[in-house]
Amino acid sequence: MAGTLPAAGPAAAAADPQRLTVDLATSEGPVMLGANGALYGLSDDGVPSDAALEPLKITSISQKPEGGAQHPNGDALTVSKSFFRNGGGEINVMMQDIYAKWPYEDLGIDDYLPKVDRIVREVAADPNSDRFVYIPFNEPDQIWYKLGVADQAQYEVNRDRFFKDWKTVYQRIRAIDPDARIAGPNEAAYHPRLLRDFLAFAKRENVLPQVMTWHELGSGSLRDFQAHYDDYRALEREAGITPLKINIDEYANRRDLSVPGQLVQWVSMFERNKVYANAAYWDAAGNLSGHVVRSNIPNGGWWFFRWYAGLTGDTVRVTPPQANTIDTLQGLASLDTSRRQAQVLLGGSGGDSDVVVENVSPSLFGGTVTATVAEAAWSGYEGQHAAPRVLARTKVEVADDGTLTVPLRGMHKMSAYRIVLTPGGSGTPAAASVPWTASYEAEDAAITGGQVYTQGTVSNANGYAASGTKDVGSLNTATSKVDFTVTVPKAGTYDLAILYGNQSGAPATQKLSVDGGSPVTVTYPSTENWTYRAKKDVSVELAAGSHVLTLAKGDAEVTLDRVDLTARTGAPSASYEATLADISGKPAYDYSSSAGTGTGALVLADGDKAVFDVYAPRDGYYTVVPQASAAVKLGLHGETVTAAPGRPLRLYLVAGNNRVAMTAGHAAVRSLDVSCDGSASGTLSYEGAAATLAGGARLVDSAHASAGSYIGWLGNSAASTAAFTVDAPSSGRYVLVVHYAQNDRRDNGHAYNTDIMSRTADITVGTAAPRKVTFKNTWSWDDYWTVGVPVDLKKGANKVTFGNAGAWAPNIDRIELGRVVG
Repeated sequence: MAGTLPAAGPAAAAADPQRLTVDLATSEGPVMLGANGALYGLSDDGVPSDAALEPLKITSISQKPEGGAQHPNGDALTVSKSFFRNGGGEINVMMQDIYAKWPYEDLGIDDYLPKVDRIVREVAADPNSDRFVYIPFNEPDQIWYKLGVADQAQYEVNRDRFFKDWKTVYQRIRAIDPDARIAGPNEAAYHPRLLRDFLAFAKRENVLPQVMTWHELGSGSLRDFQAHYDDYRALEREAGITPLKINIDEYANRRDLSVPGQLVQWVSMFERNKVYANAAYWDAAGNLSGHVVRSNIPNGGWWFFRWYAGLTGDTVRVTPPQANTIDTLQGLASLDTSRRQAQVLLGGSGGDSDVVVENVSPSLFGGTVTATVAEAAWSGYEGQHAAPRVLARTKVEVADDGTLTVPLRGMHKMSAYRIVLTPGGSGTPAAASVPWTASYEAEDAAITGGQVYTQGTVSNANGYAASGTKDVGSLNTATSKVDFTVTVPKAGTYDLAILYGNQSGAPATQKLSVDGGSPVTVTYPSTENWTYRAKKDVSVELAAGSHVLTLAKGDAEVTLDRVDLTARTGAPSASYEATLADISGKPAYDYSSSAGTGTGALVLADGDKAVFDVYAPRDGYYTVVPQASAAVKLGLHGETVTAAPGRPLRLYLVAGNNRVAMTAGHAAVRSLDVSCDGSASGTLSYEGAAATLAGGARLVDSAHASAGSYIGWLGNSAASTAAFTVDAPSSGRYVLVVHYAQNDRRDNGHAYNTDIMSRTADITVGTAAPRKVTFKNTWSWDDYWTVGVPVDLKKGANKVTFGNAGAWAPNIDRIELGRVVG
């Protein structure tokens, strides 16, 4: 009989749970992290931010050549700076994206070759040229060559033209860059007929790619990829070719991106087969294919990839209830014998499941194991997601046959789940605190003056993801409203999360009322479109029992998907387990006690470092407490502070992810505990009107700016500047938070890409050198986002100047400054 944990989540349903089996004794090889890349995942240096990029340990991305006309940003050499400094692996250069049109204008190989020459010369001259891979052709089965044509005779004509051009371009690249790595043929779909011919030709002519690439884009790939992979490896054997590295350099549809339960299905099959993969580019560049909100804020998809990046050791065999079946429970797992940790990531199906872990080694884990279960939920493409909630921390005895079972009850189809197994040791883990919560679909509510729409489904995979595949739109009449009937267990404050879309071109509002009472205004920032889901968090006071929550039309229009109601149990807080932090050096893992977070302690000595990814819902001050046996040092925003064990520190965090580095002479660390919700007390704040403006920069009236105006027409000339005089109470390291808006775009004529552009500003503090900071597009000129920049101030007056001599800077609403250590 397997050792069993108490159920995590609601009580079991009547149906028998699905079973997913993990065999810790069957290794698939070292964790590769191949499936975490993205096409046009980066748009500029700083978009996404370093703090959003570094934790994901991305192994490959695909970008356009420098100056390519296909899109306005995402140039490979430009983004390589931030990618490589944050530990990125290699960059695929999509060479045909030098062209402006889609499909690419077919001007013949003689037009293309000079472009190839320029691209290769530029890449070869880069100091990191060995980390770039050239992709000469993109989707040649559809574009230029039509290699997927059914007629065999026509196929052979088209094929021979492609092969001739492949050889010509391949040799041209190698003539300029003899060590170049070249990838292809890069079809839009898997074509065994073409690949058999291609491998034979490329081997015979000595033009084999170093990386084999093709695309897996439809929902059917969740069913068919394994067969494609197996068939391709058989073709290699047939051709007598040593197995090539594979990069599926476009995968998944819109309905998959941002959705943890969908992503785990894709990632598990790629990691199992040890292939690299880049999520597709269907919308905007610079958000890792829909997994970073704004520039620095995690959504549920980001947290799934953060979990994926946290797998260490070897992956081990996972047997799902149904292999190679679309939208079913799937998973991947790892075992790190040096850390004595096993991790399981799973999702893709709702309801109940049992995760059966086999061959739990007593020499690694002992007789008892602590199992920690957490959930990464879907929060939309642009919906912020706090650190994933722990659903259960429980010790369980390993059965005599070496098995244990982790039950998951009431799983959500769009969520992913992580199970961490560590040696049990003595003591009892702190019970997980799971507040009461309930979800209500807009399409199931009472709708007045609106319409239910069906979004992303298996048959419409490029529709956008929606909870339950439906949302409510066209809420554009004076009487439009949606009435949600909710029932809560007791009186108190409830957090209401509203999944919405707003394509109106400016912030939009609705009126929220409870049981027909006085309404309050809910303001929704802009989104890319009506279905590119974001999340708005508000709070309501409710008595025990049933209520009607009404969201009625205000200014402009909003699309509603779902609301989540959660009992507030105090200030937001999270414990970040030290044994799951990123490490450098050789810290030890101590599982003698499972008290606290249940996962033991990380023992840091001189030369060791642990880095925690700490979420903040907004810019401001938070209480940070190291649960450690001795003093540690914390590094944040370039500041280092000594922290006594168990003693709170007041630290300034920026909205989204913050990388907090911990070192120690010698300390056993259980967790870094973070609470509060971003106090502004003690910060300095200056409205745009406080700045001294020059060279054409001027104040512009705006109802959406915090004090009724913003600084516009800034930059595009060396003389155009905005200078704030900041009065610092003490010298030291501060975070400068810039509230800004900008909506630069360049329409390249692609129906499925939103070609937004970033702006930059040069920020000068005192006599220091200017620092160029990138500001992502905010979807409208009236939506204000924030970017945090660490700066050094001296006590007293400091001049902080914004400018951009060569282009327009963003509009600036106001600035805030907070001392890193408050």
